[in-house]
Amino acid sequence: MSMNTKHDSGPLSPATNNARNRFSLTLPQMLALMGPAFVAGAWRFGPGALTSAVQAGSQYGYMLLWVILVSAVLMFVFNDMAVRLGLASGDSVVQVTKQKLGRPIGVMAGFGVFSITLMFAVGNAVGSGLALSLLLGGSVVGWTLASTVAVGLLIAMRNTYKAMERLLVALIGLMSVGFLASTILSDPDWAAAAQGLIPKFPAEASVLLIALIGTNFSINSAFYTGYAIHERKLNRQQYRAITLMDTLPGNVATAFMAMLIIIVASAVLHSTGTVATTFPQLASVLEPLAGKVGAVLFSLGFFAAAFSSMAANASAGGTLLADALGWNSSLSGWRVKLLVYGVLAWGATVAVVAKGSPIELIIIAQALTVLVAPFLGIILFLLTRREDVMGDLKNGPLQTTLALVGLVTIFAMSSQLVFRLLG
Repeated sequence: MSMNTKHDSGPLSPATNNARNRFSLTLPQMLALMGPAFVAGAWRFGPGALTSAVQAGSQYGYMLLWVILVSAVLMFVFNDMAVRLGLASGDSVVQVTKQKLGRPIGVMAGFGVFSITLMFAVGNAVGSGLALSLLLGGSVVGWTLASTVAVGLLIAMRNTYKAMERLLVALIGLMSVGFLASTILSDPDWAAAAQGLIPKFPAEASVLLIALIGTNFSINSAFYTGYAIHERKLNRQQYRAITLMDTLPGNVATAFMAMLIIIVASAVLHSTGTVATTFPQLASVLEPLAGKVGAVLFSLGFFAAAFSSMAANASAGGTLLADALGWNSSLSGWRVKLLVYGVLAWGATVAVVAKGSPIELIIIAQALTVLVAPFLGIILFLLTRREDVMGDLKNGPLQTTLALVGLVTIFAMSSQLVFRLLG
């Protein structure tokens, strides 16, 4: 079922439309465009992103900072493709895929993203519960269930997407400030950090490298951006303003936070040879330098990351599965809400009964995401190259080149992961 009717691409040139739109908007109107890329960023920047970044910093110092930078550029490219596809087609990504590439491919894309959300749901639930337990005391299980119920209440609101978007934008802003303060407290070696932007490939870091890329170059989150565009009822004439006020800052914010965490972990843990292997160790990263205040600061950031990712992840899972099944994919629809509750219930249930190390589960989930990403990336790439779909918003030469670089990167990481699993 289409999300709304197709927009008329019209005869106006994109330059004329974009320039006219950009300069006719007031500052409040420009700021009001912020949202879709931040929701996608909140999905990416969950416990997996934070865990991978802490382990990268604690084990390899500043050496893997370049991975975040490269991933951020590629993430922007695919996020931008999803935005343009949503604006140009007037339909959801899955529906356009069904129409242009075949129904089976569209259905597989929806189910593929849904399977990813099930993997991440466990880490989000565990992360939220543990963070609150470290902050306030009490049972991890109790706080896990409380966090799940809180997200459920958010989803139950009448205008679900609007409420969720406002909350997640605020949480990302607070996390950015909090992790920046954490970085200042850690007193890092900025010269060494700058050298970390030069690519190096530690042979023994292959799985962690895949997890970092899977977190920060997350094509599944780009897919959901197209749905957020429709929830906001944005149009193609707003493309330039959306890019400047949402797509660009939304991607920069998550990359900025990931780099800050690597820097903190490197400054505090790598110099002493300490590796964080449990959530309490992650939360106590700053305690050696700033005492209890440092631990609380980092735990707050950890909770915000887990809680915001829990909301975005479950919403994306319910939305994409509903679309794959041919249902109304608006987040305010009752069928979507039921599917969202299913993702939340799955995450909470597995989090409560599962044994073993949650951090290991999260790293594995991040790495396995890379297996689904090539399929999703090819879909976005093929659709955004079609003039009958995109009109004047189709990929240009630079966008095509960078997208191909991204696809090659994802295929390389997927191949390496498959070889490791089979070997």
